[in-house]
Amino acid sequence: MLVILTILAVLALAAWIVQLTLRGGFWRADVRLERDKPGFGPWPKVIAVIPARNEASIIRRSVASLLGQDYPGRLSLIVVDDRSDDDTAEEARRTAAELGAEDRLVVMAGAPLPEGWTGKLWAVEQGVRRAATRAEPTFLLLTDADISHDERSLRRLVAKAESDKVDLVSLMVLLRCRSGWERLLIPAFVFFFQMLYPFPLVNRPGSRVAAAAGGCMLVRRAALERAGGIAAIRSAIIDDCALARMIKSQGGRLWLGLTEEVRSLRPYDSLETIWGMVARSAYAQLKYSPLLLIGTVLGMVLIFLAPPLLAILGCLAGKPVLAAPALLAWLAMAVAYRPTLKLYRRSALLAPLLPVAATLYTAMTVDSARRHWRGKGGAWKGRTYSRDLRPSG
Repeated sequence: MLVILTILAVLALAAWIVQLTLRGGFWRADVRLERDKPGFGPWPKVIAVIPARNEASIIRRSVASLLGQDYPGRLSLIVVDDRSDDDTAEEARRTAAELGAEDRLVVMAGAPLPEGWTGKLWAVEQGVRRAATRAEPTFLLLTDADISHDERSLRRLVAKAESDKVDLVSLMVLLRCRSGWERLLIPAFVFFFQMLYPFPLVNRPGSRVAAAAGGCMLVRRAALERAGGIAAIRSAIIDDCALARMIKSQGGRLWLGLTEEVRSLRPYDSLETIWGMVARSAYAQLKYSPLLLIGTVLGMVLIFLAPPLLAILGCLAGKPVLAAPALLAWLAMAVAYRPTLKLYRRSALLAPLLPVAATLYTAMTVDSARRHWRGKGGAWKGRTYSRDLRPSG
């Protein structure tokens, strides 16, 4: 038994050595937009498309942050009110009126959701269609109703796209991290996303790794149309990564980075809210494959859970041959997690607790599969989708 456990500890250590050395340095969490890019000519027209469903409580801040952009080119907004039963549309219009920017905002009522579409993507599609009739913008800013943008964020996004000839520039927005559950789980969520999609590999043209973060995506309109448009991914639950894969498969260039200036306003005060956020789409990430689910669970156990458990067991049993590699693997894990904690201004003392977060996320993934097997798929704003994407609610 000692031999088997020691082999597991060594395998875990080897896995972390690979993560630290052969995965593009994702764990450094240092892929950021340049604050000042050189000039490149006239600033192109941008239209922001915001799908919104029952967002009356926070859409004012989102709309105001976009209308207040320090952007030298033309920027206008389209808010697609996806059949809200609150004052989402009125709050968006009121915000524009207070800022004297009514001419830069269109609020359109969403049409009924057709079969085969997820709710969010159908709302985005309607906004993109409307944008195509408004002087054909060079870029579309696809963003969520709960995102607050720093006043220079659009300038930096466009500068990156134009200077480096990128077709999709995306930012992993800074998620809210105030409550106890948020402090334990939100930085870990961002770390796992970087681990799954190493940003340096996403941004490398020759790499097959493709990803984006849906809260803030600046996409070149011509590249979107060339790849088939939003309709080509209409059934995608994880729509941001689906969009990135589609554009990269057509030869488009991606850039994905982190930010502290563009922030999510969405609170995740309880374990239940975070659990729901993850469980609604985690199994879709695994392509609804039981084999991938089993492999993921086993991988999470080996990489995240085995090191602390075997380290403690080896120390208690007085078996340094077991404790040493397990402790080194646990240390490597903590070292890798530290930069993401720093991004969220959390103490380095939380780094050794990453296995706790990993255990919870593993349980959320299993629960996501359970929900799917019960005939429920992804959800967006009160809609739950069955396996054939027929919405209810």
